[in-house]
Amino acid sequence: MSDHSNMLGVAVSNVYPVLALEQIGEWVESNNPNYICVANVHTVTECQWNLDLRQVVNRAGMVTPDGMPLVWVSRWMGHKQTQRVYGPDLLLKVCEQSIEMGWKHYFYGGGQGVVELLVKNLTSQFPGLQVVGIETPPFRKLTDAEDQDVVDRINQANPDIVWVGLGMPKQELWMGDHFGRIDAPVMIGVGAAFDFHAGLKPQAPKWMQQSGLEWLFRLLSEPRRLWKRYVINNPVFIILVALQLLGLKKYTIER
Repeated sequence: MSDHSNMLGVAVSNVYPVLALEQIGEWVESNNPNYICVANVHTVTECQWNLDLRQVVNRAGMVTPDGMPLVWVSRWMGHKQTQRVYGPDLLLKVCEQSIEMGWKHYFYGGGQGVVELLVKNLTSQFPGLQVVGIETPPFRKLTDAEDQDVVDRINQANPDIVWVGLGMPKQELWMGDHFGRIDAPVMIGVGAAFDFHAGLKPQAPKWMQQSGLEWLFRLLSEPRRLWKRYVINNPVFIILVALQLLGLKKYTIER
């Protein structure tokens, strides 16, 4: 998508849920391969010192503003139509639309047993949902032969949408590396959505999501794992965005 905000050199799409769904539908129906990065403050901040990640994100067909701070910055830049496109909600909306459209899904990622629980819950919530494959990769780098086997399995299953739940930045780098090798029209990296919809981790209340406090809920839920992400990334993001908005720092989008 060409309509985006330059957010610290990251091309964040100026979208809203309905527009994101329409774009996914167009890609599936036209068999036009693309991948989607679901971005938040962590993503944009990580892109500041991980050039490979920044290039992968900027080559995506869509980079949705998953966190409210990205929505606010986009609006400050003049894009008043931008709304939050939250990964876990996007997963549910696409599954719901899939029933009518007949789209087929493949789920790749998650910890041991997560994807099985996820699919069980989704097929219960959306009767008739077509899941043509699930896979939990080992927690290590695959050999070239193993990786090619993954590509072959996914392509033989012939899904319309591949959901990738490896966590950021691993899932973004995986999609970038496999773009052009995976035949599916759409790959979507949704991170924690696998755990949320598998019922293994709680989601923040809607009021916290809408007020930009989801980070606090997640920090309190998993302080040991997430403290560094929020204590360091959030202040860095605020400072760098302030400098950009004041015109004191310029960014270019590298693809």
